[in-house]
This record gives sequence, C-alpha cells and structure tokens, in this order.
Amino acid sequence: MLRNREIRLFLLTMCLISLVGVVAGYIMISFNAALLIAITTSLLIGCCIMFTRWRYNEIEKLSGGLRRISAGDYALDVRDNQEGELSILKSDIYKVTLMLSEQRSLLQHEKVQLTNAISDISHQLKTPLTSMTVMADLLSEPELPSSKRTEFTRNIRIQLERIGWLVSSLLKFSKFDAGTAQFKQDHISVDKLLRKSLEPVLIPMDIKEQTLSIKGEDTVTFIGDLNWTTEAIINILKNGVEHTHDGGEISISFTENTLFTEIIIADNGKGIPKDELPYVFKRFYKGKNASEDSIGIGLALAHSIITSQNGDIHVSSEVGKGTQFHIKFYKQVTI
Repeated sequence: MLRNREIRLFLLTMCLISLVGVVAGYIMISFNAALLIAITTSLLIGCCIMFTRWRYNEIEKLSGGLRRISAGDYALDVRDNQEGELSILKSDIYKVTLMLSEQRSLLQHEKVQLTNAISDISHQLKTPLTSMTVMADLLSEPELPSSKRTEFTRNIRIQLERIGWLVSSLLKFSKFDAGTAQFKQDHISVDKLLRKSLEPVLIPMDIKEQTLSIKGEDTVTFIGDLNWTTEAIINILKNGVEHTHDGGEISISFTENTLFTEIIIADNGKGIPKDELPYVFKRFYKGKNASEDSIGIGLALAHSIITSQNGDIHVSSEVGKGTQFHIKFYKQVTI
C-alpha cells in the first residue's frame, strides 16, 4: 500500500496538519489541548490507514479474481450483494464474466458446427471425386469401347456439375453465416417470381408428364430480393418434382393480406415421414426417400434465404399423399 505515491503524499499531508494542530494547540491553549489534538489526529490517521488497507485488500482480491477469469474460470462469482462503489464494481465484473462465458459457449458451438460442416463437405465431395477418378482411369485404357467412353465422359460431366453446384451453394451459405449476404428491398410480383422460378423445372416436369396448376392474383406482391427468392423457390420446386411420381401434380397458390404474402407449393408425391419433418431444413440432411444424388442442401438454402428476408417457411406432409410448403413474407412496419 505504501508503495503508492498518492498514499504516501496523503499520509504526509495528514501528519503535517496534525503536527501544526498540536503545535498551535500547545501555543494557543495548553499542553492538555495539544495532547488531545495529537491523540485525536493519531486515531483519525490510524482509521484512514486501516480503511485504505481494507480497500487495497478488496482491490487485490478483485485483481486476483480478474486473473482467474482471464484464465478461463468463468464460474467465479465476485459479488457481495452490498452497497457501495466496490460492490457495484464487483457486480459489473460478474456481469462481464457471464457475458464472456456465453460468448465462449457460442464460440465452442460454432467450432463444433464448423467441424461438422467441414466433415459433411468432405464427405459430399469425396463420392463424386472417387467416381471421377475411377472413370478417368478407365478412359485411359485404349481398348475401352466407344460407347463406354461416351458414357464415362457424360458421367464425369454430371459429377463435375454436381460439385460445381455444391461449391456454389456452400459459398452462398458462407455469406449467410458471415452475415454478408446483401438482399434488395424491391416490390416483387409473385407472378413474375414464379414464372422465373419455373423455367429450370419445366423440362423435368414435362419428362415425368407432371401437371402444373397456379392460382393467385397478378397484383400480389411482397418486399424482397427477386434473384435470391427465385433461388429458394427453385430448390423447393425441384424437391417437389423429384419426389412426385410420373403423371403427378404440382400446385402453387398465393395470396396477400395486410400482414403477409403467402405462397403455398404442394405436390401429391411420396410425402415425408412425420419423424423427418423437423429436419427437412437441416443442412446436409437426407431423408429415407432421398435419391442417391441428393446432397441435402437445397431446402436448407431455401430456408436461409426466406428467413433472411423477414419471411417464414414450414412444411406439412403425409406419406403417400404429398407435401405442402407454406412460405410467408411478412409486411414491414413503417413508422
């Protein structure tokens, strides 16, 4: 404590004042008065020293506690539930400790997610790369029939397209995870959105002889980003086409009210088992009815795009009867 220059100056000042008081009391009053002043000032100085030492001890305890917290001991509780500046400081330190503990938990959770994501990505890339390696080795054989050579070349191209789509989707996911995805705030016609989204799936629907029905008013709109939302709708439509049998039906309806714009995309395909419904929007999740080429990323990407635009999506399904995706874009309140 006495190493502190301020404390030394403080004690020196008090001693000088006491000395002046004693001398003044002796000269102006009497020896007894000087003695009384000396005793009183000595007691006051002693009390100040004891109080200062106590505060230094408390500060030293807090300093030790902070060192433990910085070392990762977030279970430490320094509060004393009393009044005063030190108690307020202890309470603030405890709040910061709780915040650091929560941040550490979030970081650990994110590390686990990152590890799982890397593992999933490695698994998804490993299968097509292995397949292409085998086919490339076979293509190098001079006696390979031309029909097989054409088939292997076509399969390699398909696998390359699959890898390209996977990498593109993962880059989009990384934008969402990093919070850097930019969404426009335009008035979008739902009719225009659906016409643009249907273009990539019309040929697969025609091949499977599936029918399409659309019901809604041309005036229905919502606020959002046309290109990103088109990406989401395409993934949902592809899922419906893939899991609907030949000759099946895809239906789309959309409405608008004062609270939200709703789009319902339904099919009469295989349906989703009840125990799988909570996981359909989980990244890399593949259900029992998923095809071998399915990666399990399309619906997860659609969910991220929609929820990032003040929207909501949920699914209802019954095995053997079909699936419905309910999409809502809520109106933005302006004050």
